[in-house]
Amino acid sequence: MNIAIVEAVMARLPHAVRDAPLAPFTTYRLGGPAAVLIRAHTIEDLFEVRDVLAHMREGTASTTDGVVMPDEVLVIGQGSNLLVGEDGFAGLVVVLDAEFDTIEMVTATELRAGAAVKLPVLARRSASWGRGGLEWMVGVPGSVGGAVRMNAGGHGSDVAANLIDVEIVDLLGAGARSDAVRCVPAAQLRLAYRRSDVSSTQVVVAARFSTTDASVSVLEENIVEIVRWRRSNQPGGANCGSVFTNPTGDSAGRLIDAAGCKGLRIGSASVSEKHANFIQSDEHGRASDVWAAVGAVRRRVFDAFGIVLIPEVRTVGFDATLEQLQHEQLQHEQPQPEQQPEQQQQQPGDRHDQSTDGHPPKTGTNELGETA
Repeated sequence: MNIAIVEAVMARLPHAVRDAPLAPFTTYRLGGPAAVLIRAHTIEDLFEVRDVLAHMREGTASTTDGVVMPDEVLVIGQGSNLLVGEDGFAGLVVVLDAEFDTIEMVTATELRAGAAVKLPVLARRSASWGRGGLEWMVGVPGSVGGAVRMNAGGHGSDVAANLIDVEIVDLLGAGARSDAVRCVPAAQLRLAYRRSDVSSTQVVVAARFSTTDASVSVLEENIVEIVRWRRSNQPGGANCGSVFTNPTGDSAGRLIDAAGCKGLRIGSASVSEKHANFIQSDEHGRASDVWAAVGAVRRRVFDAFGIVLIPEVRTVGFDATLEQLQHEQLQHEQPQPEQQPEQQQQQPGDRHDQSTDGHPPKTGTNELGETA
């Protein structure tokens, strides 16, 4: 990011932090700093960020030095689907807080949750009110905003199943503040398996979900069972949950296990012995080791089965050149289908599917060269 943009953000937003460590904002607890980080406590804070970026664009129309590109803005929720490289992020990071961490019933059957609400909290709160349909969220340690953007799911359901609409602020959008918050129906988000059309600069600030009437005791029993399953089948520690999306009709965890990758170690990173689709990091580990382990697993699975696993973890600060070389090499190694399936879009800083519960994905792809 151009230093002028950093200075503009610092001048307009005094509580912004320069060279802010990003490791504490991710479940891997790895990675370098952000050029500048702002914790948005209110919608007005988001408007200020939007105004600063708009001012930079207007004031530098004749040069590219100050133009803000989408890849210079990163919105982080719980960071449970994010791997940050040792060099960090040379841009503006926005973390939602306070005002965005609220839950309320807006009708007898509809619930509104702020983007910063943790999914397990939403699941338990909804259950305590006798509202069903969101219990699966207790097993996904992400936030509402990130869950919407990547259509998180698990245990036979996903966000798309209950989402009614979302409120979005585009940080690179134009126009008056009064028009900055848009309400977008779920049908317009093109929600699919671990993806949506929400862009990296479109900040989900709240979401509205439909719920069903159910017994509190039954809902709480369902939640207890999901938590029990997760503890029995998934590891704790520093990880991002499921690293790869499930190929159509199969499980990434099964393929990784069958390829002999359980226990595979590269430096400070290792494939979990408990669940093969989890890659663990040692305390004080290196993000580069984790990403190297991701590449090694993909190669082994492809060599064994001819199936290309697609990472769902989002990466920041990694060079995609190696991935492109692998992609080009594999284009010569494998036959080309008559029609390529739709490519999986990259997903943002929150989660996804923490379980491999036997439910196949809705879409798939087989190109190794795509990066997360």
